[in-house]
Amino acid sequence: MAKKQKGRQEILSNITAEVSKVVIGKEDIKELLLVALLSQGHVLIEGLTGTAKTTIARTFAQVIGGKFKRVQGTPDMLPADILGFYLYRPDGSSTFIPGPIFANVILTDELNRTTPRTQAALIEAMQEGQVTIERETHPLEQPFIVIASQLPYGGAGTSPLSEVQIDRFMFRIWSAFPTKEEEDEILRDIDKISEPHISSVATPNDIIQLQQEVKKVYIADSIRHYIIDILGSLRRHQDLSLGPSPRGGIALFRGSRALAFIQGRDFVIPDDVKRLFIPALSHRLRISAEAEMENVTSEVIINQVATEVPVPKIEQ
Repeated sequence: MAKKQKGRQEILSNITAEVSKVVIGKEDIKELLLVALLSQGHVLIEGLTGTAKTTIARTFAQVIGGKFKRVQGTPDMLPADILGFYLYRPDGSSTFIPGPIFANVILTDELNRTTPRTQAALIEAMQEGQVTIERETHPLEQPFIVIASQLPYGGAGTSPLSEVQIDRFMFRIWSAFPTKEEEDEILRDIDKISEPHISSVATPNDIIQLQQEVKKVYIADSIRHYIIDILGSLRRHQDLSLGPSPRGGIALFRGSRALAFIQGRDFVIPDDVKRLFIPALSHRLRISAEAEMENVTSEVIINQVATEVPVPKIEQ
């Protein structure tokens, strides 16, 4: 058992170490990407231009092995550009031409530059691991994770993601500018970072096996009830016109198991859940008009609720 645990921890450590060859800092993003992968979830990375959103996603994909495809969002993109299409011939025969969605890791860069119709093409893939094209259903590769980036603040040429779309993302992560120390390290090592020697330290089968092991992590009834109490308090909050959907609770439940697993535990503690409050819930809340005028944010509300809901004691 100890040998097995050492093997899985080595894979996880190697993934983080390889990504860190290219991505300086941003430890929280690296960790949450790994949590989402082990939980079979998807990640939305938001941030200003030049904050390494694409670099993080691309490097992460290279490290975990399998097939990687990148899609650059543009206003003229069609659903077929992502999903694929049938090529028909004069004799009536046809051949399915798969789109970039048929890979293990899909990076959809600047997703909110695409139209709502194209954004919606991802919903079935993210929820069910399959796509339906001309009434034919095609299963996707496993493991499968969508890492999307978007520009914030409704910039020029963007279409906001619908609530249905954004709810499919397990986490929303903010990619900030580097600290002074991190930027100094980036400039000092820029030649090495620009031409990195990145190795795949895992295989798709390794990831699938790890995903199954995560499901064995124990989560006590009291912690499950803690998640439910947090969701209920948010749904009743006076500054929210819409609280988190059940997918928010599922993200906390699955994510806390994966976080415990990464840290070498076979049981969840309350701090695992608390660590994921902001990335798992902030994008699922709608601020009321009155609260928005007072600059109330979803992060402020989540932190407030977290202080009010009693934290369960760890069962012995």
